[in-house]
Amino acid sequence: MSLFEHLLEPWVFMWLSITHIPATVRALVEAKDYGTLFSPSGFREALFGTFWAAYGLNIKEANEERVVALLEGRVKEGRIYDNVVSTPVYGTVLEVGAGSGNWADVFAQFSNTSTAGGTNGLRKRKSPHGGITKIYGVEPNPISAKALKQRVKEVGLEDIYQVVPVGIEFVDDSSAWEGKIEPGSIDCIVGVLCMCSIPEPEKNMKMLYKLLKPGGHWFVYEHVKVTRGGPAIRFYQWFCNIFWSIFMGSCRICRDTGKGLRSAGVWQEIDIMQPPDQPSYQVLPHIYGTLKK
Repeated sequence: MSLFEHLLEPWVFMWLSITHIPATVRALVEAKDYGTLFSPSGFREALFGTFWAAYGLNIKEANEERVVALLEGRVKEGRIYDNVVSTPVYGTVLEVGAGSGNWADVFAQFSNTSTAGGTNGLRKRKSPHGGITKIYGVEPNPISAKALKQRVKEVGLEDIYQVVPVGIEFVDDSSAWEGKIEPGSIDCIVGVLCMCSIPEPEKNMKMLYKLLKPGGHWFVYEHVKVTRGGPAIRFYQWFCNIFWSIFMGSCRICRDTGKGLRSAGVWQEIDIMQPPDQPSYQVLPHIYGTLKK
């Protein structure tokens, strides 16, 4: 992408969201959900949900190569390798911001169940740790959680995938949902383009850290605050974020997720950084990699 295309990118996303305003209004009127319709914050979230339902898969396709390589353990220092150079995803997994299940088919490829990759025709990926044995998918939006359950069935993960229909802050509260995730019970946390939207990010990252077992891994792929660019590009990202926060729900493009993750707790290893091939003038830069507790 050229400099102009990178500068234009946030506005393209916002325009796509704006085009879904009529559909969002129509859906809320049909549901007689006038409270959400006339609530600025509620409508923003509903609009983003409508936008994401339409374009989430496109965004997944654009990022799938990096995410799959990360989960396969082929990413180190921001670079993708042909061979395994780090720890692949395994064991009991917590998926943060599972949405409507865009990444469920990818998790099925790492599952050691016989259903995934068999009747559904999904490629199986081997892991020296034995693959994924259990998945908790955290998704507080009731519409998305319902769609997530259906997607889990479609990819053959219903035996090991449990939808957690509450916010991150309630995953260890058995009174909030039909289950409980105990501290120190998770082998791997996977967060794909979700930390930009969670409430009270520093607090919730620390809470998620407590759920990890000692030696557990946090797999990260997030868009973040500009760090490579100079003052001009940082100011431009901040300016874009003013309008972004109106049309893109609770997502924020100026969030320093890398800093938040590093300060979430004590880590044995930290390997998260911006891909070397992303230019310094990129307005929506990413970081990806892993942290080991």
